[in-house]
Amino acid sequence: MPKGFPKPLSFNFLFICTLLLFSINLASAKSNVFSNVLSPKRLGLKREKLSHLHFYFHDIVSGRNPTAILVASAAMTNKFKTGFGAVLMADDPLTEAPERTSKLVGKAQGIYASAAQDQVGFLMVMNFAFMEGKYNGSSLSLLGRNTVLSTVREMPIVGGSGLFRFARGYAQAKTHTLDLKTRNAVVEYNVYVFHY
Repeated sequence: MPKGFPKPLSFNFLFICTLLLFSINLASAKSNVFSNVLSPKRLGLKREKLSHLHFYFHDIVSGRNPTAILVASAAMTNKFKTGFGAVLMADDPLTEAPERTSKLVGKAQGIYASAAQDQVGFLMVMNFAFMEGKYNGSSLSLLGRNTVLSTVREMPIVGGSGLFRFARGYAQAKTHTLDLKTRNAVVEYNVYVFHY
């Protein structure tokens, strides 16, 4: 027989250690006020639905009333045809139709930065803040890569507020018009989001 604890002592030892670990875990669980597991029903969340939003984004970078302005750039930014390193802050109108005079449904507020050296590719960090209809006061958060010269770009919707709490989905952007002289653009957006 191998040397070691006698069988009764080893069983008692293991039993006491198990009880001790169990009581420590139980005490930790009771004192954990940092987080709790909740039922979605407790927050009043009902059935998840899929919504489609369609609007036009007006990015106006020139003229007397720009809606997007350069807030930072590197000393070398002008050496890149892509504007690599430029950071713009935007408060762009979102409209129902492509005409700037059409009904305002919200604002795209956030930043976009030229993040590619070999193509025009922006890092987009935007909140679509809606101000029309049942979505008035609600917002969607977009975070992604926008290669603006591609026909269709897809960017993730990573969250939202108001009626879009717990939102997730994607946005497809397609340039409607681009003035190469002024760099002003109208972009058509189709947004698909799951939310409660």
